[in-house]
Amino acid sequence: MNSNKPQDNDKRKPNKWLALINIPFQMGIIIVGFSWLGGWLDEKYPNENRLYFIIFTMLGVGIALYNVIRQVNQLNK
Repeated sequence: MNSNKPQDNDKRKPNKWLALINIPFQMGIIIVGFSWLGGWLDEKYPNENRLYFIIFTMLGVGIALYNVIRQVNQLNK
């Protein structure tokens, strides 16, 4: 009976590949969302260089990268 317990524990552990598959979708949603927000702000408050779009897109990329690094570090624990 004791030999079956490690197999039961393996079945209960979350699969790391499933967590890694979600990362690109999360990155895409974050970046597209922030880009959309920047574009909307540029339409609402126009400026010459589309600064809101650029700033919010870069902010979205930064947040997405932070999220990826945090999740990968959490998976490697």
